[in-house]
Amino acid sequence: MVLAVIGLGLIGGSMALDLRERGFAHKIIGVDKNTEHAARALELGLVDEIATFNKAVKLADMVLLAVPVSAAAKLVVDVLNLVDNQVVFDVGSTKLPIIEAAKAHPKRPNFVAAHPMAGTEFTGPDAAIRNLFDSKALILCDLENSGEWAVRKVKELFSVLKMRFIEMDAQSHDIHAAYVSHISHISSFALALTVLHKEKDEKNIFNMASGGFESTVRLAKSSAEMWTPIFTQNKKNVLEVLDTYINFLYDFKLAIFNDDKERLNFLMQKGNSIRDILEQKKTEMDKIFMDLQFS
Repeated sequence: MVLAVIGLGLIGGSMALDLRERGFAHKIIGVDKNTEHAARALELGLVDEIATFNKAVKLADMVLLAVPVSAAAKLVVDVLNLVDNQVVFDVGSTKLPIIEAAKAHPKRPNFVAAHPMAGTEFTGPDAAIRNLFDSKALILCDLENSGEWAVRKVKELFSVLKMRFIEMDAQSHDIHAAYVSHISHISSFALALTVLHKEKDEKNIFNMASGGFESTVRLAKSSAEMWTPIFTQNKKNVLEVLDTYINFLYDFKLAIFNDDKERLNFLMQKGNSIRDILEQKKTEMDKIFMDLQFS
């Protein structure tokens, strides 16, 4: 299996590491418009060689698009223009734009839209880590428009990465992603800006910061170049989620302003209920991971 990885950052690099070490790909060809990233990926052993875009696609059995969503919609058409029997798949955080771009292409059956729900706040080839995808969810979208042979190969690849599959339409994906991923990043960026604004006058803020602050603001270290197009591409859904989030923030503000302890307790206890949901999901995921380990 020859895999072409277009985009040699956290996701592309981490996939390359595990797919080679777990025996899925015997050769990995890298493509990146950033020549420093390309050279570093080769130095780190993420890829076997660096090639031009056209050469990599032609030599590959499977083509992974691990680029920012702002570039993915155009790139998928460019790749499909070059392929014969190659399977093409992406890993972007928004799905509608790339699916819309590919839908009328005669090679549309070669393409599978995917989103592995995994990552860190770091970017570039040096961010690549092993086991990033183990037991995480993989969202596969609009599979009825992909060839069965292409879907089968993509599922085989992500099975090697020990991921669990969820299938849904692209519109539903983008709505759900706004709630479970995109709003978390916006909240983290907003908190970081709030603290930075106050820190100008009170230097002790960062001296007082501990684990709770660090875990809440961690996502604010994420790449602006990557997240700006995600927010704008998923604008409608992100704005809807933001409206709900802002309403709850105002609810907290009003309860505190009015010394309404009963309302504060109600809001926090209602929020506590997410713990049970997350613990249940973790138990389910642990079971799936164990099944994968011994299958």
